[in-house]
Amino acid sequence: MELTNIPYLASSSSSSFFYSSYSRCTCRGKRAGNLVITASAAGGRCAADLACSQLVEQENEDALSGPRSSWHYRRREFASAILLPFLLPHVDVSNAAETYNESIIRSGVRNVLTKAKAAGVLRLVFHDAGTFDVSDKSGGMNGSIIYEVDRPENTGLNRSIKILGKAKAGIDDIQKVSWADLIVVAGAEAVALCGGPEIPVRLGRLDSSTADPAGKLPEETLDAAALKTLFGTKGFSPQEMVVLSGAHTIGGKGFGSPIIFDNTYFKVLLEKKPQTSSSMVGLRTDWALTEDDECLRWIRIYADDQARFFDDFRDAYIKLVDSGATWRTA
Repeated sequence: MELTNIPYLASSSSSSFFYSSYSRCTCRGKRAGNLVITASAAGGRCAADLACSQLVEQENEDALSGPRSSWHYRRREFASAILLPFLLPHVDVSNAAETYNESIIRSGVRNVLTKAKAAGVLRLVFHDAGTFDVSDKSGGMNGSIIYEVDRPENTGLNRSIKILGKAKAGIDDIQKVSWADLIVVAGAEAVALCGGPEIPVRLGRLDSSTADPAGKLPEETLDAAALKTLFGTKGFSPQEMVVLSGAHTIGGKGFGSPIIFDNTYFKVLLEKKPQTSSSMVGLRTDWALTEDDECLRWIRIYADDQARFFDDFRDAYIKLVDSGATWRTA
């Protein structure tokens, strides 16, 4: 069953929590060695303040009128018993241990992530989530990439896994984090670190215990038509395919600075022609996008409008990392 009412966690340094926290209402007080129920709540009075204040007022009246009568005492005890369930905060013990502190995960990632490592970490996201197939709901963002590093298409990703493994060890000492969630957060942090958009991510993914089916990622020899078909099997439109390809703006593919996330990727596609030598800028699939009218239209849009590219990339990233995910249940 999928979780509901789960907040998205912004890619910023501010702390937030996976589960909505409750407002605390602590009721305490003391007079002459006898406990008296009073109410207080951060930011405002709780629902039981009025009843609690009436008990305090009655206590004060008793103090002024002399010795407390047994009738007044019984009335206060009865009222306290009635109000107690409403004054104590509700805690779901079964979920308490699963609470995620987003700042702990992000801090752990930032401790190991640099701009030079950002492209490899972002590639890890694409290769884990890219196995999704909408027809049978197989694959997707499930951490299975840790079992798939020996595949030819994943060459070099073991380095990024080792980097995040160091972060995971430290985070797990405080709170358990799945590989899927860790990779998603790390990808968002990689984009932001290189100057790209901040991306909110939802937490609560479960990890797969086995590798996903092979042959699900796009091959470098595909033309635009084949790429559109393949991305369609994953639930992505040609526009989403183009904007996600913009992630190649960082790394060693020759599209501008390898550590700056911007819209240079699209400008280079419009300004240069693909090369046939080993020094070719980008991949064959990058240049294939310029041969399709629909894809070319989006390349021009993003080359002219970096803000539009950032907004659309954020949306497509969220869709990518939620695809095929299995979520913790309440």
